Amino acid sequence: MAPSTPLLTVRGSEGLYMVNGPPHFTESTVLPRESGKNCKVYTFSKDGTLFAWGNGEKINIISVTNKGLLHSFDLPKTVCLEFSPKNTVLATWQPYTTSKDGTAGVPNLQLYDVKTGTCLKAFIQKKMQNWCPSWSEDETICARNVNNEVHFFENNNFNTTANKLHLQKINDFVLSPGPQPYKVAVYVPGSKGAPSFVRLYKYPNFDGPHAALANKSFFKADKVTMLWNKKATAVLVIASTDVDKTGASYYGEQTLHYIATNGESAVVQLPKTGPIYDVIWNSNSTEFCAVYGFMPAKATIFNLKCDPVFDFGTGPRNAAYYSPHGHILVLAGFGNLRGQMEVWDVKNYKLISKPVASDSTYFAWCPDGEHILTATCAPRLRVNNGYKIWHYTGSILHKYDVPSNVELWQVSWQPFLDGIFPAKTITYQAVPSDLPSEEPKTATAYRPPALRNKPITNSKLHEEEPPQNMKPQPGNDKPLSKTALKNQRKHEAKKAAKQEARSDKSLDLSPTPTSQSSAQNTVSQPTSGDPEVDKKIKNLKKKLKAIEQLKEQAATGKQLEKNQLEKIQKEKALLQELEDLELGI
Repeated sequence: MAPSTPLLTVRGSEGLYMVNGPPHFTESTVLPRESGKNCKVYTFSKDGTLFAWGNGEKINIISVTNKGLLHSFDLPKTVCLEFSPKNTVLATWQPYTTSKDGTAGVPNLQLYDVKTGTCLKAFIQKKMQNWCPSWSEDETICARNVNNEVHFFENNNFNTTANKLHLQKINDFVLSPGPQPYKVAVYVPGSKGAPSFVRLYKYPNFDGPHAALANKSFFKADKVTMLWNKKATAVLVIASTDVDKTGASYYGEQTLHYIATNGESAVVQLPKTGPIYDVIWNSNSTEFCAVYGFMPAKATIFNLKCDPVFDFGTGPRNAAYYSPHGHILVLAGFGNLRGQMEVWDVKNYKLISKPVASDSTYFAWCPDGEHILTATCAPRLRVNNGYKIWHYTGSILHKYDVPSNVELWQVSWQPFLDGIFPAKTITYQAVPSDLPSEEPKTATAYRPPALRNKPITNSKLHEEEPPQNMKPQPGNDKPLSKTALKNQRKHEAKKAAKQEARSDKSLDLSPTPTSQSSAQNTVSQPTSGDPEVDKKIKNLKKKLKAIEQLKEQAATGKQLEKNQLEKIQKEKALLQELEDLELGI
């Protein structure tokens, strides 16, 4: 049986309701529309079969498949909700408050049994950050950070702490995805001259000096983001400082580190300096994409050895999103950028489409791996709120703009488990749509009065670098395919090895300086008798020699500047001029 189409949940000042996904986009009957502005939070279970929301009075849970109300809890102040991976527990959080006389407040983190509706346990959780306990995928273990140490519970028994991971001051931790053996990455910030570090442990082996699977320490870190790959074999760590002491960036300084569970660790060398905007793992767990560097930002795919696999060049981008199946990558520029997107086939490194989603504040892949959701939400932007559903080939399939006096706060897809939707063959032809493709409004640049009647000269603030398979090759303007790139690298490596062998040979057989100088004296350069012509010939030969050197650099993969490429293009004309001058000798 074919899987049902994912639903779309919309929350705003109009209320909370659901919309059927592509191709219908009609309002769904799964959830009766909740009118009013009181809905503060909603969430789906990991498999998308349960839905919970708060309407300012109660927290309700419904079954998406049966459309029936399961439970209702009197929790009017709840602002956060989360289901455990197997839908056993619903976690709720409301702001922590203390009474006026200074006595401790009541527990504000509640864990409810979804089947019976009873409260399993209540904790005091003062901070909203990392409020939710972390479960393993099979719910065998659950962990939460308590007073700078990680407490572990087993089989959802929250009355007994099964294990504790205690270091100096654990600031953050992340449980690994997937089945047993369970692993945990912990971050301890540096203090008193000691470096910050991230360590990987296998549960429950926490004791002893050699208990850690891997360790990576670094000095420049006020906060870190830890990202496990899907197979739980490695973690990427983005270490950030709040202030860049060099003064190069207003947003602080970032470094990217790689830590593997086999003990290997490395600093990922990024070819362009500047902030790290986004890092994301491919679902195949063998490669990751980083978007980094001062604008226009670079985007590069790296392998598990932290070597660059493919360079997408530079462009106005600050985010990367792999499709659920990992075969398509979207590079986008949202926030203070214009919303330009590049959709890439990452198996063949071929550009599929370049749609523009102006003023977007939110992006999400549909679980089917074919459709994309972009939205403009308040409070990030309070005007032109709405959402669009795209096909990855660039066609807009559905568009909804809220009225001018209404705000859109949140919109998201219904999640599905991996493997429900099979991966389909990538198509490059734009799918048909009833909606016209939107051309971005291009604002004309300001021109001072003195230049308004003069011809416009095309000058760019930044010269954008093309992707590596679209860089112009000497004598060949066509972009290279993935196979051609591989063959070119092999050819260059062989050529370099041969040149090295020749240079070693020539060193052994090189004549003495005296014999060289005498040979140079015997062979005299041909002259025309006209010093001006001789000077021109000498200059032309000098230019041609420089062009040969540039061609050799390009062959080894070095990126040439625009003026250097123009020099190479002049080679034919220079050779003709030299020939004419030499014929006149």
